[in-house]
Amino acid sequence: MKYIIMFFFPLLLSANLSYLTNQTKEIAILESFDIEASFLYDPIMNQMKNSQVDIYSEEQFLRTMDEAHLFIPTVKSILTKYGIPPEFLFLAMAESSFSTKAYSVKKASGLWQFMPETAKLYGLRIDQYVDERRDLIKSTEAAAKYLSKLYEKFGKWYLAAIAYNCGDGRLSRAIKNANSDELTILLDPKKQYIPKESRFYIRKIVSLAMIGNDEQFLLNSEYEYLLNRANASSISAVNVPRGESLRRVSALINIPLEELQKLNRHLKHDFAPPYLKDYNIYIPYIKLSEFKQKYFEEKLNKFYRVHIVEKGESLYSIGKKYNVSHAMIKDFNALKVDTLSLNQKLIIPINGKVENQRISSNFSATMKNNKSIEPLLESVKIDI
Repeated sequence: MKYIIMFFFPLLLSANLSYLTNQTKEIAILESFDIEASFLYDPIMNQMKNSQVDIYSEEQFLRTMDEAHLFIPTVKSILTKYGIPPEFLFLAMAESSFSTKAYSVKKASGLWQFMPETAKLYGLRIDQYVDERRDLIKSTEAAAKYLSKLYEKFGKWYLAAIAYNCGDGRLSRAIKNANSDELTILLDPKKQYIPKESRFYIRKIVSLAMIGNDEQFLLNSEYEYLLNRANASSISAVNVPRGESLRRVSALINIPLEELQKLNRHLKHDFAPPYLKDYNIYIPYIKLSEFKQKYFEEKLNKFYRVHIVEKGESLYSIGKKYNVSHAMIKDFNALKVDTLSLNQKLIIPINGKVENQRISSNFSATMKNNKSIEPLLESVKIDI
């Protein structure tokens, strides 16, 4: 019996120490949100944390963290720069599951799910070329500024998080009606000072932060490498001239186009906005040195189609021919007016998706008429 106790005692001691260490971390997470340690025993939050549905399932949570590993360090760095607790990273996870493509029925978009009005208020561009709510860095900068403003107004981080969800006006009225800004009072399900969604929202962020900071949880999974990988990988912003194509950049630095597009969801097309002299795009940090060595600026007519204006043509008819808006052609060529002259050369931006659609459509028509396909293929070739 003595030997059995001696064998199991170290295991019991190790388990107890692990539990205490994890509990200490969870209390520290609560403190980062200005929440009292007693909230650790909130039954609804613990039910969320131990749930096996949606984003809380082990596989879904870890897969989400894995897919976002490239930009998590950058997001944390920006939050720290603005004095935002790094645990607010999980506010983005709660909002969008770390997807820059996320779009809600209320027209919120991006990593931080900004509404158009709020986004523009914080300097994010939304036009026919870009939606910077999907820009990893610019949207995080905007979110950090917004959260800082909310914290300055309410004085506690959990209140800033709740206001991010339901609006500062709604929260101000709730605090006035409750005559208190204490979390447990605001979360009262009977009084309903704040919306039900917001009562679950703050718990969701905190529980996700606890799961994400549970080293034992990661060590016991196949995603153990996330403990180091998330800190070793990051992204870099590089400046490219107007109209630069992601397809061309991907070829120059030998990176899959799909991976490059994933980091640049804010671009609505394959290219940087033509109305700006230059623009930032994002590449993996490990590709930065290669970009500096290999990248060179090329004239637009070298990798986009050049159209020579014929008699009777207009911006509208040319745009229809290439399935590109007349406004886009106008921007690419820096035209002040719609009037064209005979034999004028125009740069036509055609991304791969549109080009492939034209090839497919024209191919079907040509085969139907039993004509040679070679002239057609030559006519739609783009030199990249």
